[in-house]
Amino acid sequence: MTTANQGTRVLVLNSGSSSVKYQLLDMRDASRLAVGLVERIGEETSRLKHSPLVTGGATRERNGPIADHEAALKAVAAELAADGLGLDSPELAAIGHRVVHGGLKFSAPTVITDEVLAEIERLVPVAPLHNPANITGIRTAQALRPDLPQVAVFDTAFHTTMPESAARYAIDVETADAHRIRRYGFHGTSHAYVSRETARLLGKAPEDVNVIVLHLGNGASASAVRGGRCVDTSMGLTPLEGLVMGTRSGDIDPAVTFHLMRVAGMSADDIDVLLNKKSGLVGLCGDNDMREIRRRCDEGDEKAQLAFDIYVHRLKKYIGAYYAVLGKVDAVAFTAGVGENAAPVREAAVAGLEELGLAVDGDLNAVRSDRPRLISPEYARVAVAVVPTDEELEIAQQTYALVSPALNS
Repeated sequence: MTTANQGTRVLVLNSGSSSVKYQLLDMRDASRLAVGLVERIGEETSRLKHSPLVTGGATRERNGPIADHEAALKAVAAELAADGLGLDSPELAAIGHRVVHGGLKFSAPTVITDEVLAEIERLVPVAPLHNPANITGIRTAQALRPDLPQVAVFDTAFHTTMPESAARYAIDVETADAHRIRRYGFHGTSHAYVSRETARLLGKAPEDVNVIVLHLGNGASASAVRGGRCVDTSMGLTPLEGLVMGTRSGDIDPAVTFHLMRVAGMSADDIDVLLNKKSGLVGLCGDNDMREIRRRCDEGDEKAQLAFDIYVHRLKKYIGAYYAVLGKVDAVAFTAGVGENAAPVREAAVAGLEELGLAVDGDLNAVRSDRPRLISPEYARVAVAVVPTDEELEIAQQTYALVSPALNS
């Protein structure tokens, strides 16, 4: 696609059910001009936090009711305009939207049309917590700038390269196809960015590198990336499958659901809340903050230690499984809040895997930095890396590449 728009700025919007995160970037040098967050939309205690990075101005906060996403985006537009960065600027080339679920139809960033929006709406049943909020953000942005290209960048897109052997569940094919039941995977923009940056850290091209990416935040997922393409990932139909997370159970015997219905009288909604919001680390020990869990472990708290051990055990299983899937591994990359900051998690996840060529250097692992770095000793056959993720930059880059005449003429 080409466009006459000569702007170099991209506004990235991540619309949640009650929040909007945003960043304005200049794609000439990928610099951030402004970042912000609107939270608790629809409540009396709404808050907008805006940081004008390009002017070096102080962070501004606005507290008070913000009724809906339309009001939120209008407030964001006003804050940007106050810094000379308004949405009416000719420098704005496009708005890039994070969309959680794109199904099988969308395997790349896509300019949003009525047909695209209708397909995102059709996917609401498999992403009921996320896609409706993404749709609201898109429609509001379209109303504010109907002349501007709006681009959807899908969390699931990077994982559409998985072979059917990895993506299919072993259930009746007709039933699965009728209801779009398969493994889609999530955190795709992070896995794409981190796998590519890991290759750069190793001084190689992405197509020449096999990477296991561990995106460890409150939500957590693993992926096996062969030559820049995802061949397996831990999340499935929804973000519930896979690793132990802050409040989600991750992998669990499906019969647990039937058991709870029969013996505990729990409804489907009850179990949904249990597995998504009351499980994982918080279900095991009452905390979902890894810093607090490690503090409790250091004090001898047995519940916290068990939660940590279960978390690490699941991580090891996925590292081993994806090593087998890839056959040859060049690097294991840790990213996101826990992956980037929790040295004990990284050390424990790799401990005992020396026969697989994995090891962590204690001194390197202890270093705190916001830069990509290796934490494995020189003798290690497989590199272990910490690579800070940047999903907003990934969304901006994909958006700009799609609409920029310089790249697509």
